[in-house]
Amino acid sequence: MRCPVCQCPDNRVLESRSAESGHSVRRRRECLQCTHRFTTYERIEFVPIVVVKRSGDRESFDRSKVLRGMVRACEKTGISPLQLENIVDEIEVELQQRAVREVSSSEIGELVLSHLRILNEVAYIRFASVYKQFRGIRDFVETLNHLKESTQLADSAPDSQMAVVPMGMVR
Repeated sequence: MRCPVCQCPDNRVLESRSAESGHSVRRRRECLQCTHRFTTYERIEFVPIVVVKRSGDRESFDRSKVLRGMVRACEKTGISPLQLENIVDEIEVELQQRAVREVSSSEIGELVLSHLRILNEVAYIRFASVYKQFRGIRDFVETLNHLKESTQLADSAPDSQMAVVPMGMVR
């Protein structure tokens, strides 16, 4: 680390503390040559995630887009913004942990649906209607029936083995 004043590479750390809710380390440093004090931040550098859209276009993962869609789906459901932030955090962490840096928008949609299904059925249906591009009431009815069946299966499953029924595209 070079001093911003004299460019000397020799400095000492005076103090280190956690910053940005534990996502970085803030260090106060002092240049050993000119005694100028300065602050540095140490953060984990994430490799960007590329989202492959339905059209084939590619763009960087934008957590605010995921959050916006979830907020719209969860309006007037009593789900707190903090809960939604936590879900987006979990999704982003899961995507960062993958070896592959490209993810399809449909995979992200399925991750959101899996979280909303547990959190709130109304939010799940609202999000699914936009994400799966429902064209009419039949799509809603099919999705509601599938949700009802999978909920009944989960309720009748023994506690040690929870039944998970993956949902395919509705058409």
